Amino acid sequence: MSQVTLGGNPVPVNGSLPAVGSQAKPFSLVGKDLADVTLANFAGKNKVLNIFPSVDTPTCAMSVRKFNESASKLNNTVVLCISADLPFAQARFCGAEGLDNVQTLSLMRGREFLNDYGVEIAGGPLVGVAARAVVVLDANDKVLHTELVSEIANEPDYAAALAVLA
Repeated sequence: MSQVTLGGNPVPVNGSLPAVGSQAKPFSLVGKDLADVTLANFAGKNKVLNIFPSVDTPTCAMSVRKFNESASKLNNTVVLCISADLPFAQARFCGAEGLDNVQTLSLMRGREFLNDYGVEIAGGPLVGVAARAVVVLDANDKVLHTELVSEIANEPDYAAALAVLA
């Protein structure tokens, strides 16, 4: 179990982030058309997993905007924005913001992802949703970078995440 903070208050997080150098666990989440989307759907591409509680928070929205901007400059890379939001809310947010370089995935199914990737908030007002984290995978699903953001209200270290793909 890990721990982060929310507004300075300790929040337990179940599981552990995948270790750098390990093989990422397969997952199946829900795409904007309600179809199951698996890690295998992105075989052969580098993947940036931008994991956060909800697009309806300012920090989460900012991370989607910043990764959307960065994604257009990355070769052979897909940015997957993963949250507890329903696919409809994710699509509405990206549509309203004009964000088309990221792909949103919902945790409405495939909730084992939370524990498999060590991001399940286990206490406090956000229990049951994902903590803020970034996991970067290479084209063969090898873990290149992980960050569990220590304060949920803070943004991830974008430069560190993207540097491993340079």
